[in-house]
Amino acid sequence: MPTIKDVARQAGVSTMTVSRVINNSGYISPATRERVERAIAELDYLPNALARSLRFKQTRTLALVLSDITNPFFTTVARGVEDAARAQGFSVLLCNTDETDAVEREYLSILLQKQVDGVLLVPAREDSTAAALLQSRGVPTVILDRRLRGAKVDSVRGDSEQGAYEVVRHLIGLGHRRIAVLIGPLSVSTAADRVAGYRRALREAGIPVDEALIVEDSFSAEGGYRATLRVLRDEPRPTAIFAGSNFIAFGAFRALREARLRVPEAISLVAFDDLPEGWLMAPFLTAVNQPAYEIGQRATALLLDRLAGRGAPTPQEVILPTELIIRRSSAPPCAS
Repeated sequence: MPTIKDVARQAGVSTMTVSRVINNSGYISPATRERVERAIAELDYLPNALARSLRFKQTRTLALVLSDITNPFFTTVARGVEDAARAQGFSVLLCNTDETDAVEREYLSILLQKQVDGVLLVPAREDSTAAALLQSRGVPTVILDRRLRGAKVDSVRGDSEQGAYEVVRHLIGLGHRRIAVLIGPLSVSTAADRVAGYRRALREAGIPVDEALIVEDSFSAEGGYRATLRVLRDEPRPTAIFAGSNFIAFGAFRALREARLRVPEAISLVAFDDLPEGWLMAPFLTAVNQPAYEIGQRATALLLDRLAGRGAPTPQEVILPTELIIRRSSAPPCAS
């Protein structure tokens, strides 16, 4: 782990000069500042790295790094994390990356400087290097909601593949054969898992997969809107849409309403992730429900066990079951 002395040696300056550059205090010539900043970048040095040796002085602070705090699934996860952490005397710092690698990296750098005791992370992509960075700094980490390729850390998530399989099988049972799936970036493991469940359900039913009916966009209402407009141009039109998230379903519903296609009379609409109780006066959407609050609680428990030295000798992978909730938005395809 590089130290401030290593930076000073590489830049050919004193440690005091490095400190002034980091804290932006005192006069430093532009050439010297550039030399120090280049050395910091080359060594991947983080301020306060020396204090890592004093980790027995815990800050009693955890960090929760989410991909989209506006999504009610993640707000419920956050509540589970906060309740579990507060019960053990820990506070939680909340960060939102908007599914962006650069923002994720920026937050992790800040969190490392603040010396949080542990991090709960929803990675922006399946090949994110975030967990490796945290491990290299000795920060206990738990991955939430998603898989992270090659990460040797604890993880907690819902069973996306099985949940998608069950909801698509429900549509097939109603008589649907042309089922579109609208999904976020396939570089995110939940997207890939939900498409895998969709494919498995079709394959078991002997229904050929039409690749044109798998539409990749973003995990957002706008992404769902755009993806729905695309599949509505297909002939014959799909008789059902599986939205890969609740926000995608919002956008899909808007596009269907604009096209004057009633749900479920003209087309069925189902989604992954239910809405919290109380959001809607009359729940309508058939959805796969994940135990969001439990995901947050279980992940925090694993992290606190690691901090207390009670963790299992090998990383734990916890996959929680989902629940299919059937409502009025899914029905047999119309005769026309």
